[in-house]
Amino acid sequence: MAKASLDLESPADLALLNNAVWRYGAGWAPDEPNEGLVSQAAETPALLRDYDDSGWETLDDVAPGGDDPTSGGADDPGIRKARSVGFTFGWYRVRIRLPEHIGDFEIAGSQLWFETNIDDYGEVWIDGEWDSEAGAVQGFNVTNRVRITENAQPGAEHVIACLAVNGPFGIPGGNIFLRWARLDFEKS
Repeated sequence: MAKASLDLESPADLALLNNAVWRYGAGWAPDEPNEGLVSQAAETPALLRDYDDSGWETLDDVAPGGDDPTSGGADDPGIRKARSVGFTFGWYRVRIRLPEHIGDFEIAGSQLWFETNIDDYGEVWIDGEWDSEAGAVQGFNVTNRVRITENAQPGAEHVIACLAVNGPFGIPGGNIFLRWARLDFEKS
């Protein structure tokens, strides 16, 4: 199997994806009163492909190579920065545009996967959708590997939205953060 991967914390790899930038919005529905937490709300718009996240914090800082991707400390940069006060929700979003190739690997026709590990509870939404068979919703500190497309095409744009929730829900401790984020392109 031919394979190529991009580290979504690497400035060079983010540049290949049309200078992609991670954004963070606090809450279940960022910018809403009480972070959108209301009784019996049906859904949050933050998962939608065309949601306007332009006012969210940009996560320009990236982790230097070789750091422990599981740390999630307050001084960690970017997606690994620890965020939480009790029961906390937060969204991490990135808009990518696919390149023609990664090194010698031509991406056209490849399967494209997104992989991350969200501390604590995590959901992954691709272009406003989730795939229950692909494992887009996982429990406590479990790796999510979700197929973005079976037929990657240069120039295609995709929005990856990750919801992080601090847990356990009954007595939340620790923090929310993404341990890592990666794209894998695969051809048989």
